[in-house]
Amino acid sequence: MENASARNMWGDYLDSHLEHAFNESPKTLYFGDNEKDADELAALAKNGSKKATSHSLLGLQHRNEALPKIGEFIVVTNWKGEAQCIVRTTAVTLKPYFSIDASYAQLEGEGDKSLDYWKKVHWDYYTRELSAFDREPKESMIIVCQEFEKVF
Repeated sequence: MENASARNMWGDYLDSHLEHAFNESPKTLYFGDNEKDADELAALAKNGSKKATSHSLLGLQHRNEALPKIGEFIVVTNWKGEAQCIVRTTAVTLKPYFSIDASYAQLEGEGDKSLDYWKKVHWDYYTRELSAFDREPKESMIIVCQEFEKVF
């Protein structure tokens, strides 16, 4: 793990959880694609309000990123790379964008937690993300719904 802040937080976690000492080192990431969103979303994960994140399958494929795995740890950082908390993936579901429901939007914990809010901000995000690959979001695109729990 190259990020010193994340490495230190992971070490602090392992001090109390030796049963995870042989797990793979966690991924380090921030949510969103800009400083304002990354910092706000990290704060929501840190206070336990944000319990899910959503990836476009197409975006993961274009970046050659693996699907999230149940049980994997993630050190969530703010935009500057400062570790904010550690989460552990509890569920991964693939579903079309049009089938995202209000209960899932609430798990994401963003804005007013409504489905309308979720659809607006995520459509805008997927539009920005996919434009880098000369693609556009579609109602039928597959979304990777990753649920997690804050563990530290």
